[in-house]
Amino acid sequence: MDNLTVHGQERPRKAHEGPAEHPRGTAPRPTDPQAQQRMMALLHGALVTQLLVVADEFGIAEILAGGPVPVSQLARRCGAHEQSLHRLLRALASQGVFQEVEAGTFALTPLAETLRADVPGSVRAWIRFWGMPEKLQAINSLSYSVRTGRPAFPYVHGTEWWSYLAAHPEHAELFNDAMGEMARRVHAVAVESCDLTGVRRVVDVGGGQGHLLATILPRHPELQATLLDQPSVIRGAKAVLEAAGVADRVDLVGGDFFDGVPEGADAYLLSMILHDWDDEQCVTLLDMIRRAMAPDAQVVVIDAIVPAGNTPHDGKLRDTVMMALHPGRERTEAEFSALFAAAGLRHVSTTGLASSTGVLVARAYPVVGRRKESGAGGGPAPGA
Repeated sequence: MDNLTVHGQERPRKAHEGPAEHPRGTAPRPTDPQAQQRMMALLHGALVTQLLVVADEFGIAEILAGGPVPVSQLARRCGAHEQSLHRLLRALASQGVFQEVEAGTFALTPLAETLRADVPGSVRAWIRFWGMPEKLQAINSLSYSVRTGRPAFPYVHGTEWWSYLAAHPEHAELFNDAMGEMARRVHAVAVESCDLTGVRRVVDVGGGQGHLLATILPRHPELQATLLDQPSVIRGAKAVLEAAGVADRVDLVGGDFFDGVPEGADAYLLSMILHDWDDEQCVTLLDMIRRAMAPDAQVVVIDAIVPAGNTPHDGKLRDTVMMALHPGRERTEAEFSALFAAAGLRHVSTTGLASSTGVLVARAYPVVGRRKESGAGGGPAPGA
């Protein structure tokens, strides 16, 4: 066994320390330059996020919507220091966000178009949400979550995420805007993959300000809906639904979905809800829905479905954000199936979408006397 030199003294290498990486007196093997560059690019990711947040704060994309603008004029219009603004835009242009079309003059790129507020594919609401300092502070304390298994947000701020938003309406607005953008862009497409034949009433559980219903109801003129969320959130739904022309088809219910859900609907939507909660809380909610829903109704879960192995997937990164903020997590298909089974539901289908979001559909086990048949969740369901 070789030796280690510690504080100038040699001692035998212990078994758990493993072999030396390179023989004593020889240089270590050089790092692969491509791997080194890739690692540096990863490290710069957090910096690029902050650059995007600042560009949004100064409204750069909106100013450039009419065409290229010299940075001197940009600085005057948005109230920025000219040289500092140029350095910011130069850095973003190196990432394909904006373009320096000639010295000191910048223009939009297709990537920068997504920073505008009212264009198809806009992610401006998400950028503003990502820039929320309290959220970033929790992510910066992720080591606490890894060490303890508990979300870092309460550790950093002294209160859990939902209580914080309730006490800070300006931050709740950021969150609701981001969720609304996601509902319009991704979740409505997810619902369209579901068979809504025979569905007369749908309950959007935790449906925010109604952006998902505002997108899908115009496509299904026979469909009625109920929107359930906290009273402070529901207050913003009327304007969203009226703008979509569907307000007369939606009942607004303010309340905590853990206290109960409206009964008798044919479909219950859970759009990015289950990932906020731990397994026990998810089973409680799903069981409550099972008891409330009409015969032959379906539960439609829209969430990230995390693949196994090393497959790149946005849900694997989002899962670490959930770790910092919530007791919940992103789940695999098998983990969702287990939740359904524990709540007396059978997992009947999964649809993967082009984005990282997927759709899972579950139904109640058919009752035959006092027994229920087994389903996709694996094994017999709990008793009625």
